[in-house]
Amino acid sequence: MNEERQHKSLWTVTTLPRDFPSLPGDLDVDVAIIGGGIAGLTTAWLLKRAGKKVAVLEMHRVLSGQTGQTTAHLTELLDTPYATLLKDFGEKGAHLAASSSRAAIEQIASLVETLAIDCGFTRVPGFRYAETDAELRDLLHEVSAARQAGLLASYTKEVPLPFPVKGALRVEDQAVFHPRQYLLALADRIPGDGCHLFENTQVVDIHDGTPCRVVTELGTVTAKAVVEATTTPLNRVAMHTKLYPYRTYAVAAPLDGPLEPGQYYDSRDPYHYVRTQRVDGMSYVIVGGEDHKVGSEEDTAARFAALEAYTRDRFPVKRIAHRWSGQIIESADGLPYIGRNVGSRHVYVATGFSGTGMTFGTLAGMVLSDLILGNQNPYAALYDAGRVKPKAGAKDFIQENAEVAFRFVADRLARPDGHHLADVAPGEGKILEVDGRKVAVYREEDGTPHAVSPVCTHLGCHVHWNNAERSWDCPCHGGRFSPTGRVLNGPALKDLPSVKLPMK
Repeated sequence: MNEERQHKSLWTVTTLPRDFPSLPGDLDVDVAIIGGGIAGLTTAWLLKRAGKKVAVLEMHRVLSGQTGQTTAHLTELLDTPYATLLKDFGEKGAHLAASSSRAAIEQIASLVETLAIDCGFTRVPGFRYAETDAELRDLLHEVSAARQAGLLASYTKEVPLPFPVKGALRVEDQAVFHPRQYLLALADRIPGDGCHLFENTQVVDIHDGTPCRVVTELGTVTAKAVVEATTTPLNRVAMHTKLYPYRTYAVAAPLDGPLEPGQYYDSRDPYHYVRTQRVDGMSYVIVGGEDHKVGSEEDTAARFAALEAYTRDRFPVKRIAHRWSGQIIESADGLPYIGRNVGSRHVYVATGFSGTGMTFGTLAGMVLSDLILGNQNPYAALYDAGRVKPKAGAKDFIQENAEVAFRFVADRLARPDGHHLADVAPGEGKILEVDGRKVAVYREEDGTPHAVSPVCTHLGCHVHWNNAERSWDCPCHGGRFSPTGRVLNGPALKDLPSVKLPMK
């Protein structure tokens, strides 16, 4: 059956695909990088530029993961408010969070200029706006905190939106770009001079050591260092207790009226994020939001409907041209984990980027390349993957991990969606109970059934059906599988085993 992504982003459909080879066999390099998204490609390019031999290993196609599903804001306005960062990390930590985000934006600007990358990179202002009196009170507090952290932030009532707002925090010199155009330009420059980029090469195990060994289905890559630039680290149980997976949704619509180029964020929870982009001569408004915990929403398609209604109601558009969804990973204390993995000597991780993956993915490449090269990096300590902040995010840590424990038990005891294949309509996926055991069953449009075990191959939670993206999603740590059980997203490394249905 065709297992291509159900909804393709604006970025995917407006760039030509690339074809990179699969790993041909065993290989020895300086650094093995797992993951062909923004963190992996940025790390690879910076290391190659410094003279290292690198190999990028992508499970599917380059930029087919979460980087291809982004809304691509380059911003200093982080998901964690600066008021919270000041409280949890102190003034120095909040200032470093702001300056590191600025450094990442400037790193992209520098590469766009020096490599002459045509990706629509444009400087724009950013606005976080309030629509109620209660939101405005919080916003004024955040303006003060952002200034204290070093942002060029101001309060304004002049917000160029086609609907009224109470006021906004304004920051200058944010940026927008076409992420695939930018990153494909980096990807094209990686192969050569002892460096490699491999697609359709799934990693099945990692061994830390001297040298490290990265085991794939096609061969083993040995390296002095390994970078896990995946959405979530592969089978790192301790790290996963500090990572919380969420689904997020986006739509893009051609503008049928004026909207000033910029980035716009409302103050709802979960919030909506809006920006403009000109692609192939057409101006688009891109709207994201409707986030929810992976596997917790029964009707994920309804999130698209709500987002489309929000877009039509607020912006001058006549049609929704593109819709897509992605996965974001929240961290326990509000900042990403970037650095040497806990308990590892030569294995590095980059994860927990929240909703600012383009900014933090670039920063990850900067920090990790410095660490591997032995260079001092001013931001490494702040984002250290082994840090422990007992007070920061303690409530979320307890709640999120309690939910994992609840899901592990509750989904096993939950009533099935049916007992017979006839209970599953074409195009649907359901959990059936057949001969006393639960089975995850999907039926193609022509009625052909596919049955797999519902037990996630990561840590054993039960998967849920995602009707918007036609996938089996694990609510515990965010693993995702195709209708036939093939791994789409880690941390799982193994596919869901096939199950033979009884002939009745």
